[in-house]
Amino acid sequence: MNRTEFILTTAIILFVAFAMGWFANWLVHRFTRVRQSDVADLDRMSQELHEAEETRDQAITYLQQREAELTNQLTQTEAELGAAMDGLRAVRQEAEELRARLHSVN
Repeated sequence: MNRTEFILTTAIILFVAFAMGWFANWLVHRFTRVRQSDVADLDRMSQELHEAEETRDQAITYLQQREAELTNQLTQTEAELGAAMDGLRAVRQEAEELRARLHSVN
């Protein structure tokens, strides 16, 4: 193999290596490329997710406030019920005492 054949063979090998590298680079960029529409979709979805999280937080806050209100109403109602039951018990006891005195008078 003379000097010219060696240079020609080396040049061909280097060109083939360059072509294979360029093709591999093209393939990588072809399959990993992000389209502008994909970015727009991701932006839209992230905005919708943010809005949904805000709505969820507002709903949780509303439910916690409503639960506190209902708990307060329940406590008040139970206190009123207890007072009414005590009053009813006192009235029944007084009615029994009056009946007993009425029977003793008769």
